[in-house]
Amino acid sequence: MKPQSAFEREPARRVFASELRETRYQFKDGEDEKSPTYVILPSGIRSNRIFIVGTLTEKQRQGDQNVFYRGRVVDPTGTFFIMAGSYQPEAMQQLARIEPPAFVAVVGKPNLYTTQDGNCLVSVRVESISVVDRDTRDLWVLDTARETLDRLDAFGTTEDSKKAQEEYGTQPDVYKKIVYDALSQVQL
Repeated sequence: MKPQSAFEREPARRVFASELRETRYQFKDGEDEKSPTYVILPSGIRSNRIFIVGTLTEKQRQGDQNVFYRGRVVDPTGTFFIMAGSYQPEAMQQLARIEPPAFVAVVGKPNLYTTQDGNCLVSVRVESISVVDRDTRDLWVLDTARETLDRLDAFGTTEDSKKAQEEYGTQPDVYKKIVYDALSQVQL
């Protein structure tokens, strides 16, 4: 039996860009400032870390005093907006070294921002990013498709999926179509 550590990382959930883009519900699990912040994904699971793989199509260095990088990572379903700054110095250095276009694997935290006009923007605060190959990207699409379909199969039976239904009015068939469209772009 392995000993319980005081701190266990949350698993990084695989999620397609088109699903993450629809994410609007965020909450803190606990009262203190160190309590984790989660999003509920429309497919019905809570997540405070995600794992994405796609093509880094562009990146920009921004800021003078507080330098940070923004980028776009595209998967078969859409675009993830990523960022890394001084609070993630290793991730920022990793992103600075990568020249687009390149396949990349990213672990990060989903971040929701509501604009003054009420729009919700979703980005990923990068914890780590590395260059990968097409085979890795294709395997990620297969794994993400399987995990998304598993969440949809359990939809309506868990507290998180009931909250997703309440918040988003999720139509599982819409997400199943997204999964099948993504799979059609994989070269096996």
